[in-house]
Amino acid sequence: MGFIDIQHARREAQRRLPRAVFDYLDGGAENERGLARNTDAFARICFRPRRLVDVSSIDTSVSLFGDRRPWPWPFVVAPTGLNGILWPDGDVALARAAADADIPFCLSTASTTTIEDVARRVDVDMWFQLYVVTRELADSLAERAWQAGCRVLILTTDVPVNGKRLRDLRSGFKVPFKPGPRLAFDALRHPAWLAGQLRHGLPELANMKMAGTPSLQTQAALMARRMDTSFDWQAFSRLRDSWRGRLIVKGIMRLDDARRCVELGADGVVLSNHGARQLDDVDSPLNVLLDDDPGVDATLFLDSGIRDAADAVKALSLGADAVMLGRALLYGLAARGETGAKDMIGMFKADLARTLTLLGCPSVRDLSRDFVATG
Repeated sequence: MGFIDIQHARREAQRRLPRAVFDYLDGGAENERGLARNTDAFARICFRPRRLVDVSSIDTSVSLFGDRRPWPWPFVVAPTGLNGILWPDGDVALARAAADADIPFCLSTASTTTIEDVARRVDVDMWFQLYVVTRELADSLAERAWQAGCRVLILTTDVPVNGKRLRDLRSGFKVPFKPGPRLAFDALRHPAWLAGQLRHGLPELANMKMAGTPSLQTQAALMARRMDTSFDWQAFSRLRDSWRGRLIVKGIMRLDDARRCVELGADGVVLSNHGARQLDDVDSPLNVLLDDDPGVDATLFLDSGIRDAADAVKALSLGADAVMLGRALLYGLAARGETGAKDMIGMFKADLARTLTLLGCPSVRDLSRDFVATG
């Protein structure tokens, strides 16, 4: 049986994972007010359906990047790190779920499977998310992604330093993964998770294991978010000049920043607060869309706080072109692996069609502010 809702998947994931690993997946920054703010922002928006509309046929396709060909769904698998700690070979499992659903898959710099390995094993529209730890390393990762067939690069901009994640500080969760006595005892109480980790080996940040790079040092820098804090608009312009494909900027929380990204050549922008995992008292990305019509002349994505298809429809109604699905899919992955990720994507797809039908909107591309109450 598939998942009934996200809470169903979350409960299964919590039962299967040791507490420290579940807290890494489930938690946010500091006192986690941001987590609540993200979901509350969606809960405050209500629908205003139209009636006596022919909804016998529902079109879920969207146009992204000005492409003439339609993208069949307004969903993208968001870039997420350390998926191998949730399920062995977690990045490949997510990529296969995305391929099965015919939606793009974003591989994180902090993946536990290399760019090349995912590209070799899965025939999927793969995008690559870039953290700039050092500019030399960033250039190398971008080139590897291009050679592996990635034609979309996502620059994440909201982690110049690591957020204060209290759950991880309390549990001692970090990478390289070195379980202490408390986690080791907890792992013994979760034999299914432990057996998978023992069979496949404890995960590492695979993309950091490259010739000439001090692997452990670089992994530690990435997990501690010791990024290049000097990376600015000029550095972004240089990246835009050097990257041959489409470039998306992720972590934007101001529309003026979004417009400047586009002026400097970005093909898309992701309104995101990193799932409230960086700064606790940061606004919800949905509220950024509520402020005003976005007026961004590029493809606009949104993530953070999306827990079901109704949330996605609200974001699309307010001006997003597509949404990125992160934590929701990871609960499914952590609970049942590839099957769980597929179940979650399938749930989003079915619920999207149902929501559009009940809303009296036969096409995703017809969604507008007229369908929601924002007051």
